[in-house]
Amino acid sequence: MASVTKLLTDKQIKQAKPKDKEYNLADGNGLQLRIKPSGSKLWLFNYSRPYIKKRTNLGFGTYPEVSLPRARELRADARELLAKDIDPKEFKDTHNRQQKAAHGNTLKFVTDSWVIVKKSQVSEDHTNDIYRSFELHIFPKLGNYPLHKLKASLVIDAFQPIHQNGHHDLVKRLCQRINEVMNYAVNTGLCENNPLTGITKAFKAPSKSHYPTIKPEDLFEFSESIKKASIQPLTRALIFWQLRTMVRPSEAAGTRWSEIDFDNKLWHIPAERMKKKKTHTVPLTDEALEVIGHIKPLTGHYEHVFHSARTKSKHLNESTVNTVLKRNGYKDKMVAHGMRALASTTLNEAGFDHDVIEAALAHVDKNEVRAAYNRAEYIERRKVMMDWWSSKISGEEAKKFST
Repeated sequence: MASVTKLLTDKQIKQAKPKDKEYNLADGNGLQLRIKPSGSKLWLFNYSRPYIKKRTNLGFGTYPEVSLPRARELRADARELLAKDIDPKEFKDTHNRQQKAAHGNTLKFVTDSWVIVKKSQVSEDHTNDIYRSFELHIFPKLGNYPLHKLKASLVIDAFQPIHQNGHHDLVKRLCQRINEVMNYAVNTGLCENNPLTGITKAFKAPSKSHYPTIKPEDLFEFSESIKKASIQPLTRALIFWQLRTMVRPSEAAGTRWSEIDFDNKLWHIPAERMKKKKTHTVPLTDEALEVIGHIKPLTGHYEHVFHSARTKSKHLNESTVNTVLKRNGYKDKMVAHGMRALASTTLNEAGFDHDVIEAALAHVDKNEVRAAYNRAEYIERRKVMMDWWSSKISGEEAKKFST
């Protein structure tokens, strides 16, 4: 008749004394309590590994931290795995590795991986702006959290002070950006789901507003005031360069001498510097070339037209123009990006073809089907339009050009 292992009791375990050599107390079905000479008591599960049939031990922890009932639960779990030909030790090691990886996948760690992908979709300056918003507003409170610990309520609480200070647009952008990171994590298998999808709805929607800009009839006055203002030559040149070329602030500030084709009077902006990651060619008027011609003796030997040794990017910051405009009477009246709106309004009112204007502004048609059939850059027609725009800035009577 087979012997039956007598089940352990808490009293028996507590009274078990250490000996010169370690020994085991059995509870049956592979569960043992090992008593070490030091007095520590360790739960072990002895079993035969599937397929290779080699016996081994799996530790369940120490007594009394792991109680007798809990040790029996762990034994039952292990035996259930064995019934499915799953090695409980391998299962535990895999689970521990996954847990370690999950805790290592902090929001900051994953954002650093995501931003590498983001760089291929937007300009370098825009990427830097995005990452800076994480450094300022997200990482200090949430950066060290593993992704699986991020809850909607936690993120909403972190953004509430920003929202309460009236920065509704910023909160909207932060919600969008942190969701991009979470979606990236889901798509790359770093987490199973994104619990932050609806956090934008927890905040008051920002009121829609356009970039402040002056009226077309005030364009010449604006031009003259910038000419007479006490501004550094490089900054003044940047303002007029952006105004005359109709590009975005970041694209203007980062202009490189190597991008300028003086012979053909064209400016070729590479895709990596453009917001939509598409190359953009700007026809240059004589007045635009004159703007950078004045500063070539100052910066012609540098990479960037608007070189600045004081910035990490080695060129004037795109926010420089906004700062100067505020100091020279245009606070809440005109911002750098508003120059594009001013150009668009003026040219549309003058009757220029809308598609030609949109091409000059490097806007991407949201209608993908239409865009596929409308890839023309309208370079020749844009040259005519840019000449008209340049004469308008200079205050000359608008010449009548055929568009």
